[in-house]
Amino acid sequence: MTQAPPAIRLEGLGLSYAGSPVFEGLDFTFPAGTFSVLLGPSGVGKTSLLRSIALLDRPTAGRVVADDAMSLAGRVAWMGQQDLLLPWARVIDNVTMGARLRGAPIARDRAEALLRRVGLGDRLEALPSELSGGMRQRVALARTLYEDRPVVLMDEPFSALDSVTRARMQDLAADMLRDRTVVLITHDPLEACRLGQVILLLAGSPARLSPVPTPDGATPRPADDPGVLRGQGHLMRRLLDGIAA
Repeated sequence: MTQAPPAIRLEGLGLSYAGSPVFEGLDFTFPAGTFSVLLGPSGVGKTSLLRSIALLDRPTAGRVVADDAMSLAGRVAWMGQQDLLLPWARVIDNVTMGARLRGAPIARDRAEALLRRVGLGDRLEALPSELSGGMRQRVALARTLYEDRPVVLMDEPFSALDSVTRARMQDLAADMLRDRTVVLITHDPLEACRLGQVILLLAGSPARLSPVPTPDGATPRPADDPGVLRGQGHLMRRLLDGIAA
């Protein structure tokens, strides 16, 4: 990463579909170099918000800006819910595909190192059809990390993984994305409490953002830390009650 990560500001952000508001008047700043985690009920608009930040969806009101006054275009690495691996490309080529499409030099050694970090060092030449869903998701994670961008947006990046592999990939993401501006969507309160330096709930109709207290300690926090367990319970109660304020 050669650029300092910016803070990302939502200024009166609104999005509607067929005249029905998903969210409106959102004002919030995702701090620079901070791992922010977003939770909320299914269908509330979390992915729509993340896509608006990524400039993939055009908001119907307001704007998304970086605090350094530079465009976010070209500075964002995106990891969506779907792995979007190219079925005809080998694992190693899927990881480096962004660079290939841009005509940039291929850092094969770094791509191989990332695949080893995600536990797929022995599957470099495999095709996506030869991988399990969890393996495919780890290839997508390696591809995201390979992009080496100052802003990283991740939509349920560990949802297809078993609990042990998920914890390991959470640790890897916390390590390799430290000091980046990260926004991650999850449905898992424990994941939020392990990774989040800022934790937000999105709920309501139209949806509103509500910050919640984060556990003490550096991330990734131990899953059995008492503060993490208390935070997990608090988040679960908030989600069950559907309360965002």
